[in-house]
Amino acid sequence: MGESFGRINKAEAELTLLVLEQYFQKIGKQRILDERLDVGVISPYRAQVQYLRRLFKKKEFFKPYRSLISVNTVDGFQGQERDIILISLVRANDEGQIGFLRDLRRMNVAITRARMKLIILGDASTMTRHPFYKRLYDYLTPFNAYHSLNSTKLCTFAAVSISENNG
Repeated sequence: MGESFGRINKAEAELTLLVLEQYFQKIGKQRILDERLDVGVISPYRAQVQYLRRLFKKKEFFKPYRSLISVNTVDGFQGQERDIILISLVRANDEGQIGFLRDLRRMNVAITRARMKLIILGDASTMTRHPFYKRLYDYLTPFNAYHSLNSTKLCTFAAVSISENNG
């Protein structure tokens, strides 16, 4: 059940940082630091994890929060939780190929790591060809939890507040 090494979706990685930056701005620097809100950024692909780590190190905005942000593979988060979880699914193609993301046990591990907020980033047109991701998408759409980026195939596949009081 090991991760694949070679898949990178650079646009999705950049979107992941943008979404987290916007969320941090929404809840405020003081709250994040006072409450020590910890963040996990998960991707099933090691190459994406490494790319995300490089982006976080370069981005000045995240400097005060670096000790609160962990970036790792699904297996790297096994048995751990974070207040905020972002998942970068990586896969985006016209054929709807999602590789080992078909292994729903892996997705279960990823989506159950969040205590407060879960944000899943991915290509909805690719992911929703699989019945599980289609049901997830259909479930979240009425809650305005799906946000599309019109200029690209990328989207915030899902953004779910686990607890109403926590943002």
